[in-house]
Amino acid sequence: MAHGTLYGLIGKLMVQPGQREALSEILLDGIAGMPGCLSYVVANDSSDDDALWVTEVWESQEAHRDSLNLESVQKAIAKGKPLIAGFGERFETQPLGGTGL
Repeated sequence: MAHGTLYGLIGKLMVQPGQREALSEILLDGIAGMPGCLSYVVANDSSDDDALWVTEVWESQEAHRDSLNLESVQKAIAKGKPLIAGFGERFETQPLGGTGL
């Protein structure tokens, strides 16, 4: 499927000790019905029990920015924020295509 310039984000979340499963559930719960979101994957870091990776692909950077104003996303941010210890690496990408896109 051909797209214009897609927008991708890959980010590492550092989680409060023992809270990884709780945070991943909040993140996965808050993603339903985000307009312009083509892919949103939450994954455990295999070498750090207190880290998650979130990989996102959006139709545009604007679609990603607009998603931050959605009520469901705002609720997930408010609920998840106390479980986040900090942020690790963050990469912006321009996805070219692939399975699912």
